[in-house]
Amino acid sequence: MDDTSNAIADLFDKQAIYEVVLRYCRGIDRLDYDLIRSAYHPDGIDHHTGFDGPVDEYIQWLRCKIETFDGTMHFVGNHYVELFGDRAISETYSTATHWGGGPAGPAGLNFTSGARFVDLMERRDGMWAISERWAIREWTRSDAGRFIAPEAAGPRTIRGSSDTFHQLRLSLA
Repeated sequence: MDDTSNAIADLFDKQAIYEVVLRYCRGIDRLDYDLIRSAYHPDGIDHHTGFDGPVDEYIQWLRCKIETFDGTMHFVGNHYVELFGDRAISETYSTATHWGGGPAGPAGLNFTSGARFVDLMERRDGMWAISERWAIREWTRSDAGRFIAPEAAGPRTIRGSSDTFHQLRLSLA
């Protein structure tokens, strides 16, 4: 391959890795456990605050955690990838807001955290996925008492298969 072909192949790989991170975040926010699972290889390992182990156990642990919230929203910022053939290191900055229990809900259900996802990614059978993740918590702040009610009627978050995105996808399929 020439230099241009190598550069284009690297861009495709980096985009595929970025989309793994986005699938994970979307899966968390929409309670789509299959989507979360698809971000990992079957033997994937996850290291999170409060959890350390195999991906299937992580998803069960996660299910108990995130379903206590009324919602979560993960924003992805800086994304850096170093490629090593069929392996890569991916570092993604994320801000995640969690809410529940109404506008004056408890601090444990209303907080925002800044984190970095440091991922060992592997391409297997042509697909990139996480083989090991370290979710490094950088900071957390309480948002208790800061949430306010919506100012008017309009679309609201629905977690799960009734979500607007899922419904629109079904209408186009």
